[in-house]
Amino acid sequence: MAGLARVLVVDDEAPIRRVVRAYLEREGHEVLEAADGDEAWRLSREARPDLVVLDLLLPGVPGLELCRRIRAAGRTGVILLTARGEEADRVAGLRLGADDYVTKPFSPAELAARVEAVLRRLASSPQEGGGAAQAAPPPAGAVLRAGELALDPVAHRATLAGRILDLTPTEFRLLETLLREPGRAFTRAQLAERALLHADEAVERTIDSHVRNLRRKLGDEPEQPRYIETVFGVGYRLRAG
Repeated sequence: MAGLARVLVVDDEAPIRRVVRAYLEREGHEVLEAADGDEAWRLSREARPDLVVLDLLLPGVPGLELCRRIRAAGRTGVILLTARGEEADRVAGLRLGADDYVTKPFSPAELAARVEAVLRRLASSPQEGGGAAQAAPPPAGAVLRAGELALDPVAHRATLAGRILDLTPTEFRLLETLLREPGRAFTRAQLAERALLHADEAVERTIDSHVRNLRRKLGDEPEQPRYIETVFGVGYRLRAG
């Protein structure tokens, strides 16, 4: 268990909120509910939840905008609820910093397990204590840096010690994802989503190939990486510090 947490469940369908609430309260968490984006934004500021379960199709403040605001305000966890045909919105949400997603119709038990997994990641990150106590992610257009590595999302340029790196679009998106959250372990499926790839088993395996190419261009040795570390059984992370 990740320990008791405050979770905000945002969905305009009351039956979904009730079921999710029941499962999360069974795990010992405090659960708040919001039926629209405006109420969710108010509660996210006033109640300071540790994690938000967020439906993207909402009245009031749209789900993607709400995700952006929540992540800009602090390191609160976000799990998206999306319909099967909403791949573009799902990818956009992940690029805004959402931690995970569940596709409707979903198993409440699976969602509860994903909540626990995200809470564990948040608790073990360098800055502990949930959303409000952690630093906000960098603004969307900010230059991202790690050691001699710099990535400019607006100019779409990455450099190492001042030398421009010749990256493919997929490699660029993977590197941007890792740079935005140093120290966070991403699964191959999450990296595939953020690289705008379809996250099936075959594509997840190609992530290893893309990471190998990135390491070669960064001069990284897998055994003693300066930048991209392998998290065995999970995926990859950017070395923090």
